[in-house]
Amino acid sequence: MTQSAFHIARADLGLFTDLYELTMAQTYFDEGMFGDATFDLFVRSYPPNRGYLVCAGLEDVLEFLEGVSFGDGARQYLRELGMFSEKFLDYLGNLSFNGTVRAIPEGRIFFCNEPVLQVTAPIIAAQLVETLLINRLNLQSLQATKAARCAWAAQGRTVSDFGARRAPGVDGALTMARAGYIGGFQSTSNVMAARRYGLPPAGTMAHSMITAYPTELEAFRAYAKAFPHRTILLLDTYDTIEGAYNAAQVGKELEEAGHRLVGVRLDSGDYLDLSKRVRGILDDAGLGYVKIVASGGLDEYEIARLVEDGAPIDIFGVGTRVSVSADAPYTDMSYKLACYEGRPVMKLSPDKVSPPGTKQVYRFKDAQGNFEGDIVALDEENLPGGEALLETVMERGGRTRPAPTLSQARERFSHDFERLREGFKRIENPPRYPVVLSNQLQLLTEQTQNKLIEQCNYQH
Repeated sequence: MTQSAFHIARADLGLFTDLYELTMAQTYFDEGMFGDATFDLFVRSYPPNRGYLVCAGLEDVLEFLEGVSFGDGARQYLRELGMFSEKFLDYLGNLSFNGTVRAIPEGRIFFCNEPVLQVTAPIIAAQLVETLLINRLNLQSLQATKAARCAWAAQGRTVSDFGARRAPGVDGALTMARAGYIGGFQSTSNVMAARRYGLPPAGTMAHSMITAYPTELEAFRAYAKAFPHRTILLLDTYDTIEGAYNAAQVGKELEEAGHRLVGVRLDSGDYLDLSKRVRGILDDAGLGYVKIVASGGLDEYEIARLVEDGAPIDIFGVGTRVSVSADAPYTDMSYKLACYEGRPVMKLSPDKVSPPGTKQVYRFKDAQGNFEGDIVALDEENLPGGEALLETVMERGGRTRPAPTLSQARERFSHDFERLREGFKRIENPPRYPVVLSNQLQLLTEQTQNKLIEQCNYQH
């Protein structure tokens, strides 16, 4: 798993699960329950101001499923807990995931209350992988969605990932760079992520370098001497406007040496006012080609405001608020049993009803090719005119195709996003995209509910 975002020894992968997954698994084992189960993974409701979600993290899921096992050390730890039988631990020693996975591919847009991933496997294996599946898909889908919102708000301007420092751990920083690229970012400041995923690296300079020199102008000149072909100067260490004049001076010196100043960066203050004043200073110096970069506390809301107000900013560097999806740091992503040994099952908890049965999701488009609505149907149904979204990506524990490239996932997103109507892209208060159950699935849901209610009444 050299390209995976997580680093866990293969022999320990099975331990990345919640304890109750293991206690349920021992119960299934003791009762001789080894039949096939189908689980649906889906999001129940949208986080604030979201009208769509972007699938990301699937490749991590498949790598995990290919390698999940309980090595000697993992089983010894479980043995020392004093909770599990030796026969069950022996069973775990031979356990591997040999099931089927169908999923909405990475980069595709999906919506609430439709399966983004479906696992069919012997119930113990299918149950034990729940924790990591949600872990990998939840955060990365949030990050990709947040990135997509920022890229859309930028209206064609460049957006770069600057979020490594305050991302949730090394893992979260790496996934941010990858998910961000899927969602429309052009580059990342994270050098490890750039190497691992083949992304363009991006970066400028820090305030500490400016303060290390006697004067700002000396610092600018030193940096331009070291990197004459890619100089971007940070303006706000002391005074942004004075910094702009110093940058213009260095820009003219670079021209005399046969080079060009690439850009200047704003990292604090009133970005609208400062960007206009800095643009004027650069233009007056004949440096109209120099780009203005803005960073520091930016997200899609601030980017949208700046673009709408006409700020002459060419590149946005976004960090903390995007890497942690600050305004929506989680979804209520769930993994629910839908079928066991061919028998449709569901829960009846208020507001947490999930339809039973093995399913497919069909997407319908209007005459112009725009998304019109999705229908969640039973797998055996065939809905003419709809595009089936769930693809078989794993059978008998092995991938059905080579892993797609990150560029392919990015292209999938771009293709879907072009076909998503503008209203659903809104930064605030988007409408709810129509997702409904097919008539047959609705009927099965009602029949299963009635049967379960009758059983509950009979038992009492």
